[in-house]
Amino acid sequence: MTVVQSQSSTTNKVLGHPLNAWYVAAWDHEVTRKPMSRRIANRPVALYRTEDGKAVALADACWHRLAPLSMGKTIGKDGIQCPYHGIVYNSAGRCVSMPAQETINPSATVPSFPVVERYRYVWVWLGDPTMADPDLVPDMHQMTSPEWAGDGETIHADCNYQLVLDNLMDLTHEEFVHSSSIGQEELSESDFVVSHDGNTVTVTRWMLNIDAPPFWLKNMRDKFPGFEGKVDRWQIIRFEAPSTIRIDVGVAKAGTGAPEGDRSQGVNGYVMNTITPETDRSCHYFWAFMRNYRLESQLITTQLRNGVHGVFGEDEAMLKAQQEAIDANPDYEFYNLNIDGGGMWVRRLIERMLVAEGRLATSA
Repeated sequence: MTVVQSQSSTTNKVLGHPLNAWYVAAWDHEVTRKPMSRRIANRPVALYRTEDGKAVALADACWHRLAPLSMGKTIGKDGIQCPYHGIVYNSAGRCVSMPAQETINPSATVPSFPVVERYRYVWVWLGDPTMADPDLVPDMHQMTSPEWAGDGETIHADCNYQLVLDNLMDLTHEEFVHSSSIGQEELSESDFVVSHDGNTVTVTRWMLNIDAPPFWLKNMRDKFPGFEGKVDRWQIIRFEAPSTIRIDVGVAKAGTGAPEGDRSQGVNGYVMNTITPETDRSCHYFWAFMRNYRLESQLITTQLRNGVHGVFGEDEAMLKAQQEAIDANPDYEFYNLNIDGGGMWVRRLIERMLVAEGRLATSA
């Protein structure tokens, strides 16, 4: 394998967040008839379901006095009532009832955002609604495929969403941050390949004939009781702009053909990650771990979810500390190593999206 060299120049720490994109607002089970609020890309959004179960996303601010609609209640087939003065809006954001008057002001509307439910998530589009193509929802099909089983959680991360993307695009940090579970020296020693195409970036790393770290040794023994010996380990990280990353991970008995495509003598998982900007210094990090072995075992599902929860808790502490250091050193810019090749391409794709939206000037 060859290593893609990164540029040696500095780069800005973070960019903004594109608006012409699908972001996960919530897990599908979180959105009910009772309104809830979630801030997405600096904008509060009220989420609820109509009587027939359709998810709705409205700006979380009443036209009248900006009271949060999420503090109100659903009413009728698809309406939501402001908790302050009782104004009712339908799912399109248009006022359908005002207290103490028959004439409705025609300007009485609140923005309504396109919504798609897919892969156990509710996705929302905050940008130009005419561009909200459901086919642009990032591919996370393992979340609902009968060939995969798993579960996940949400992390409220106290950092800019791009720091999470950086973290996921370069997994050599596992050697140092996650040394007791998935980290090992071979992560830094192994070669990797970075490729990019359209709105995707892929980082591929193989580690051959190595000892399995504790996390993967346990999983091998779940499928192959009493397993001992060397393994071939892989990490294939695929980013889809602006903020979704699927990581194809696993180990197989060394020399049984995993690099050539035969993973039957191993265990394979997908770490599913999609990160929604909340503010410039916080984000909603939705993740799940899906596997294609022992699908019937709820015990393994729970153990894997809890195990990954512990690993990601270590990431969360590091990212929070990193954000605090960035805030304390506002004039400092990042430097890049070879391991940052994937993350640098991620930033280029995000920058292109922002330029296309007219929200970032191109450099001279």
